[in-house]
Amino acid sequence: MRLLESVARHEHGAPAKQLAREAGLALPTAYHLLRTLVHEGYLHREKGLFFLGEAAERLSRSGAQQKRRSTIADALGSWRDSIGAPVYYAVYRGGEIEVECVADTPGNPAVEEWADFRETGHAHAIGQCLLSQLDAEGRKDHLDRYPVRSVTPYTVRDDQTLIRRLESTGRMQPVIERQEYALGTVCAAIPLTLGSTAATVALSMPSHQAERLLPAARRLQSEIDTLMGTLAVSISI
Repeated sequence: MRLLESVARHEHGAPAKQLAREAGLALPTAYHLLRTLVHEGYLHREKGLFFLGEAAERLSRSGAQQKRRSTIADALGSWRDSIGAPVYYAVYRGGEIEVECVADTPGNPAVEEWADFRETGHAHAIGQCLLSQLDAEGRKDHLDRYPVRSVTPYTVRDDQTLIRRLESTGRMQPVIERQEYALGTVCAAIPLTLGSTAATVALSMPSHQAERLLPAARRLQSEIDTLMGTLAVSISI
């Protein structure tokens, strides 16, 4: 690991003797480890210099993804505690709705995914918020694969009604949904459009607390704005 760290510090590569010295290893030991790391793909050697290999770069990408998830999870947990409601983070990636992180508590549990979130984007605030950020072609592609269908008695009835609703959604305004996905639950989703990524942070509440929903969504949006720089970096990784 010390050898990998030493190589990572040298963008233009470094020879074995220098790496051994920096890692505090005897030269024969360093040579043996460097050959092993090259064989396993963690390093590659070119003209006597060692560089990070593809396997090490995969580790780096995995580390970046873990950092992203940790950053988002910390933010969601903070918002959950300050607002007193479950908070969700989701993105639209590769034509699919992906709920990547949820922060809830036993006293304020998240909505149970009783019908696949990916297939029922028309019914819940998360899906409606993400679909509202797509262009017409993207929405059509999604609805061709996942047609509108009744999930509860309050679910939107057909594609055209849904599309009109999505088109009328104000830019960067919360999307509100009341019992369309789960009876007894109301939800709000805040749009986050960063580059080509459609994303959202959402919250849910029992329907008997519906009067709290919009004020809580406004507060969530305000708190998101204060952390947008950090969140933007996390989403873009």
